[in-house]
Amino acid sequence: MSSQKSLEQSASKSGSPERFSSAGFILAAIGSSVGLGNMWKFTYETGAHGGGAFFLLFVICLLLVGLPVLLGELAIGRAGRGDAVHSFAKVTDKKWWGVFGFIGVLAAFLIMTYYSTIAGWTLHYTVQSLTGALYENADYTATFNQFTGSMAPIFWQIVVMLITGFVIARGISSGIERFNKIVIPGLLIILVIMLVRTLTLDGAAEGIRYFLYPDFSELDFKSALSALGLAFFSLSLGMGAMLTYGAYVEKHQSLPAATLAVGAGDLAYALIAGLIIFPTIFTFGIQPDVGPGLVFVALPAAFASMPLGSLFGGLFFILLAIAAITSCLALIEVPVAFVMRKWKLTRPKATILIVLLMYVIGLPCTLAAGGVLSDVLVGGKNLFDWVDFITMNIMLPLGGLFVTLVAGYVWKQAGEETGLKRKSLKIWAFIMRFLAPILIVLIFLSSIGLI
Repeated sequence: MSSQKSLEQSASKSGSPERFSSAGFILAAIGSSVGLGNMWKFTYETGAHGGGAFFLLFVICLLLVGLPVLLGELAIGRAGRGDAVHSFAKVTDKKWWGVFGFIGVLAAFLIMTYYSTIAGWTLHYTVQSLTGALYENADYTATFNQFTGSMAPIFWQIVVMLITGFVIARGISSGIERFNKIVIPGLLIILVIMLVRTLTLDGAAEGIRYFLYPDFSELDFKSALSALGLAFFSLSLGMGAMLTYGAYVEKHQSLPAATLAVGAGDLAYALIAGLIIFPTIFTFGIQPDVGPGLVFVALPAAFASMPLGSLFGGLFFILLAIAAITSCLALIEVPVAFVMRKWKLTRPKATILIVLLMYVIGLPCTLAAGGVLSDVLVGGKNLFDWVDFITMNIMLPLGGLFVTLVAGYVWKQAGEETGLKRKSLKIWAFIMRFLAPILIVLIFLSSIGLI
């Protein structure tokens, strides 16, 4: 039985057609890309690398590498009409290429085991901010450490799993598409409200200047590679998510137009995130290079000093939570699609199996992220850090590299599936055959410390 028929039969048993509408696909793909990478990782990486010049590099990397690889993933997915493993095997006409597709399935599974932990943090901080409890203790580092060291993150991780599992079990159009059609417009409304508020702060001009005016003296080779890796991560590339979503795209959908729409949404979200966070921290005297603690430690201090701070802090963490959960949907869908085809399971059964496995394996990661397992180190890293390192620095670059090799060299109909015209197709083919593989290898070598 083909993957396409298997998915459709499994879907029909659960009552959900396995196809996106055109608008639904774009919203779902934007939802996958505008995750914690844009609001959390993007802002602290930008702060660590000097602001505006790094943002400019990020934009260049997004256009030169991110979007071409995204188009390649979508094309492979739509032509393969199945999960990442089947699609790789089908377009190459060689079953063993499916092994490389499995890297994406495994990466998505492992990323979700700890990504759900951070998503849970955002839900907790949303409730704490809206109730005002977050601002009762001015030592926000201690507050964060106390929270992550308690059993509370376990509860919030369960909440994330239940929400995302429920949506995935309902299928593509009735679940993922309908959910994104509700929350993505809501996300936009909250972004605009937060943007208007932060741009009226006293220190907004200084924050905007830092974020948008490039100072190239702050950049080095490592900064360029970080910008490239961030562009890759922000578009959910290399983890099978866009490839799997591509399997649910109708043939009449223009993939280049969809790619541009997703890229524009991703870039707009990153831009607005920067225009929210940097004016806020500059107004309240917070250093932009504080690192990963920027969102959960530094920003609460800023909201505490702001009129109606608990409300705007709550809105900010709602933004984070929505972004995290829409990305979680894509991460879960990748292994669910694989399990549905491999073992002929219905969507609800496959979802329950995957969610339970993710939670069981993710629980130690949660306990290692500040909890009782945080001091259990191997090679200087705890379990949470190791899973993050292996997926982000090894599996995602390799997954992206295999996409470029398949689309650039192995699959002869790749250009036809993309729908690009002659001149654009030549540029895309050059990027996929030469530029993108070289740059992805550089990301990989840098990530593992060889350059």
